[in-house]
Amino acid sequence: MSAPLLCEGRVVIVTGAGRGLGRAHALAYAAEGARVVVNDLGVGLDGMPGPDSPARSVVDEIRAAGGEAVAHGGDIATTEGAASLIRTALETYGRLDTLVNNAGFLRDRMLVNLDEDDWDAVLRVHLKGHFLPLKHAAAHWRAEAKAGRMPTARVVNTSSGAGLLGSVGQGNYSAAKAGIVGLTLVAAAEIARYGVQVNAIAPAARTRMTERTFAQTMATPSTGFDAMAPENVSPLVVWLGSAASAGVTGRVFETEGGRITVMEGWRPGPTADKGARWTPSEAGEATLKLLAEAEVPGAVYGAQ
Repeated sequence: MSAPLLCEGRVVIVTGAGRGLGRAHALAYAAEGARVVVNDLGVGLDGMPGPDSPARSVVDEIRAAGGEAVAHGGDIATTEGAASLIRTALETYGRLDTLVNNAGFLRDRMLVNLDEDDWDAVLRVHLKGHFLPLKHAAAHWRAEAKAGRMPTARVVNTSSGAGLLGSVGQGNYSAAKAGIVGLTLVAAAEIARYGVQVNAIAPAARTRMTERTFAQTMATPSTGFDAMAPENVSPLVVWLGSAASAGVTGRVFETEGGRITVMEGWRPGPTADKGARWTPSEAGEATLKLLAEAEVPGAVYGAQ
């Protein structure tokens, strides 16, 4: 007898699901029995509209394999686009169980060359594009809980090592991805009462955003395990989006190849307390002593 499918009967939304990680997630959820809303605006790496409909292609793949899926091409960084995304799930399948926020693009520049428009565009799609679908999904789940239909709901957000440690040349992207971690922690605390768990991943995989910037690292090997394949990230995302992950919330996981790491984030390190106000010189001397006892920060690296 075959094992039961992990997401049988669940309805899952994946944003930015036309290519790369999002496509891998959508296919993996469908393989585990989920009905999937495949969102993708069909834009290029810089966020400009493209000529094709990648969301429709992924839907066709899922249906060809015997699964159920529907495409959504709206802009989820707008109120109407995010609201219509949730409506698509509810009107097509009658429910919503899991939201995977994945959409994003890059406009990399060093800070002195980073235009305001490039800052705004990247913050908009990554951070606002997480907030608005989460807001509308949470409103639905709150209504369900208040009506006595407590959800077993899940949200998986997508941060990055750049958001956790910073990345040279990616001030806009790093700020957005760090913001997603903060949003994840707040949402996990605020909407737990409605049966919702919220976690984030910081993936490393070969996508359109990484294969050019990190061409050598992201190259497909001729033989053996392809550690940078986006499909390696999806099993954790599927598990986090399933009922099997009960009790796991407010966490950030770094995932790459066959490795999963629980990230522990900011926590108190060495401390000095004078019990009175420091002078500037005293504060500096104390701080240097604390830094000598503290851990060295992690390496700065690039977009994932």
